[in-house]
Amino acid sequence: MVETLVLIPGLACTARLFAPQIAALSTGCTIVVADNAQDDSIAAMAGRLLRDVPGTFALAGLSMGGYIAMEVMRLAPERVERLALLDTSARPDTPEASRDRERLIALAEAGRLDEIHSALWPRLVHPDHRNDRDLQDALVGMMRETGAEAYIRQQRAIMARADSRPSLPGIEIPTLVLVGEGDSITPPEIAREMAEMIEWASLVVVPDAGHMSTLEQPDRVIQAMQLWLSRS
Repeated sequence: MVETLVLIPGLACTARLFAPQIAALSTGCTIVVADNAQDDSIAAMAGRLLRDVPGTFALAGLSMGGYIAMEVMRLAPERVERLALLDTSARPDTPEASRDRERLIALAEAGRLDEIHSALWPRLVHPDHRNDRDLQDALVGMMRETGAEAYIRQQRAIMARADSRPSLPGIEIPTLVLVGEGDSITPPEIAREMAEMIEWASLVVVPDAGHMSTLEQPDRVIQAMQLWLSRS
């Protein structure tokens, strides 16, 4: 088991995104949740993580957190003992996605965060979870905690992110690539593409989960992460 596990939340998410995993995994290692709300580029977020966390660590990021994790691997691969890429993509933003982000940024600038959640909610979770009030309240709460200014910074950072695919074949540490089977934002074929590029990767497709797999199917994600952390 590693001594330190760094978790990187996704867009408009906080440590609550990993609450079940933190509770289950903290007995075996020290868990640090990266701060991704202060900076306006993926590189700056990765640099802050490397400054804030000493020594070596295991690294797991979901969605935007995965973009940051891959940037950490480019900047300081010797610091990372094992890597988990959850519901994320190595591809750069598409023009269509960037246009959608600009529309969401405009809503955030107008202080309409709840409208952003309403627009995104159907795509964030598996269809079976769309009536889950507790899950919806958790996501709304994280967005409000993040706030409009940090949300805008994060969206700008995501839009300008690099294409990480060329660097994936150079990753030579135990790597977990995990995705919800119903993830419509970064679907299983995107995860499969990453796993096939990383020689040491294992692919886990989580049933009955969408993009928010850590909260939709927490026990299945915990099991996958425990196996990943114990791999030699």
